[in-house]
Amino acid sequence: MSRLPQVRAEVNAIARQVVESRREFHAYPELSWKETGTQRRILERLRAIPGISDVRPVALTGATALIKGAKGGRTVLWRADIDGLPIPERSSEPYVSKNEGVMHACGHDAHIAIALGMAELLAARRDRLAGSVRFVFQPAEEASGGAQRCIADGVLESPKVDRALGLHISADIPIGMVNVAPGPFFAAPTSFRAVIEGRGGHAAAPHQSVDAIVVAAHAIVALQTVVSRSVAPPDAAVLTIGKLQSGFRSNVIAESATMTGTIRSYEDRVRELMLGRVEEILAGVCAAFGASFTFTHTTSCPPLVNDPGVAAFVTEQAARLLGTANIVAAPSMGADDMADFLVARPGCYFWLGARNEAKGIAGRHHDPGFAIDEDALPLGMELGLRLIEGSLA
Repeated sequence: MSRLPQVRAEVNAIARQVVESRREFHAYPELSWKETGTQRRILERLRAIPGISDVRPVALTGATALIKGAKGGRTVLWRADIDGLPIPERSSEPYVSKNEGVMHACGHDAHIAIALGMAELLAARRDRLAGSVRFVFQPAEEASGGAQRCIADGVLESPKVDRALGLHISADIPIGMVNVAPGPFFAAPTSFRAVIEGRGGHAAAPHQSVDAIVVAAHAIVALQTVVSRSVAPPDAAVLTIGKLQSGFRSNVIAESATMTGTIRSYEDRVRELMLGRVEEILAGVCAAFGASFTFTHTTSCPPLVNDPGVAAFVTEQAARLLGTANIVAAPSMGADDMADFLVARPGCYFWLGARNEAKGIAGRHHDPGFAIDEDALPLGMELGLRLIEGSLA
């Protein structure tokens, strides 16, 4: 997008403040369930906003607040996740992470800053709001259980939430664009672990052993056929082996090998099919080499499904702000436990572009060099305000 759209004067007035807020949170990232400093800063910011209520900790290391509109009406929830990742940052920026081995490599710092800015602006005009806005700063999106714990702590009640909204900053699409679609938008993530047990021995006598590394290698290659040969082409699915651990030293045949990976799918039936095929392949490969195995798995959240009506509303509002040509509909095989909120209430989650190759900002999510164009922050506030105001109209 060659020229970004104008945002309202109130957003412009706090844009620099929001950028500085994002940089502060970026400099002090914290891992899932350890966001105590992040929580403290968020609660301090919220308590400094005149007219905001019900400011309190939630879900152990998260926070929530409520803006009550003077005219009564519906309640909209706006969710922002707050945790960082165990990744050492590679950056020359002055706000580079000061917490060694931890960084905001997925944009959650931007989500916090956008939400705090929106809360400040909405609280200032609460006398014109026909309803209420519940802000939730959710911990542990990168782990599991954060959204579920927020829900268990009552953020969808008192007052009862009618609609749930949120955005995720994107390093994949250009600034000035939005990615939103109805129906399945993010996948359900299933983590798995396979431990192959062979028989160790001396590298000079391989005939006396069952080499767990060789068995694992054959299993990994065979598992690449699960999606290509067992899943129907119209069904989206991913299987990735992300980690393989085995062996002691160069002249010792490994007695065991541990593989961990992920399965992504939009539908339960596809996930169950894939899990069954993984176990069958492991059984067959291990039997062929005289090895044994154990296989365990867990699904941390359901697929994220956008309500068609709410997604159409988000698409319409985004098009009014950014232009129809800058709205795309491209579901992702990523996962996000915003899905739990959208199971409980109708709503929509969308990607907000923050890539800018002209500025050299073209990093990837979950990468040490992840970066965003901070000009996306006022756009996120403007679009978020329009969505909330439109939902309460």
